[in-house]
Amino acid sequence: MSFKAVPVTILTGFLGAGKTTFLNHLIAENPHKKFVIIENEFGEINIDSQLVINTDENIFELSNGCICCSVNGDLAALLNKLVTGPYDYDHLIIETTGIADPSAVAATF
Repeated sequence: MSFKAVPVTILTGFLGAGKTTFLNHLIAENPHKKFVIIENEFGEINIDSQLVINTDENIFELSNGCICCSVNGDLAALLNKLVTGPYDYDHLIIETTGIADPSAVAATF
């Protein structure tokens, strides 16, 4: 089994910094790209995934926890699913919560 290399972007910033707005701009400006987006929400209710423009439904949610604080099996399992599953994409974007430490997310790779 061969795997193709894809770029990974970790989109991070404080609460209200415009991460989702930037993400929507990135998607709109690159209609030829096939994005996979991992949305990390700290609360139980995911609001951001409803605000992200249509990307052929390749949006995955990790809710009720901060992936930077608990780089538990959830992120690793999802990444494994993306690599081994039937997903076709050119770019992976992880949008962290406004309280995330992006170095812990990057260390996953």
